[in-house]
Amino acid sequence: MVETRGKIAAVEAADAMVKAAPVELIGRVAIGAGYYTVLVRGTTGAVKAATDAGAAAAYRVGDLVSVHVIPKPDPQLEPIIPGVCETGPLPYL
Repeated sequence: MVETRGKIAAVEAADAMVKAAPVELIGRVAIGAGYYTVLVRGTTGAVKAATDAGAAAAYRVGDLVSVHVIPKPDPQLEPIIPGVCETGPLPYL
């Protein structure tokens, strides 16, 4: 997960993450007040590389708020993570 302040930083982070490692972009959550969280899924190593790249990209163009990787998350977490249960294209990115 990469959290940013500003949509441009969120889009830039998402782009950098999917280009940096073999991860799947699973969602973008608009939290409010201009804050966004971008979520990716993949192996722990790939997600770590992707979030490092996404954090650097967000920092360059806007405001990086937070970065967090959950290694091997329990499947029970999926229903509480917005965007994870949705299917289809991401029309909001």
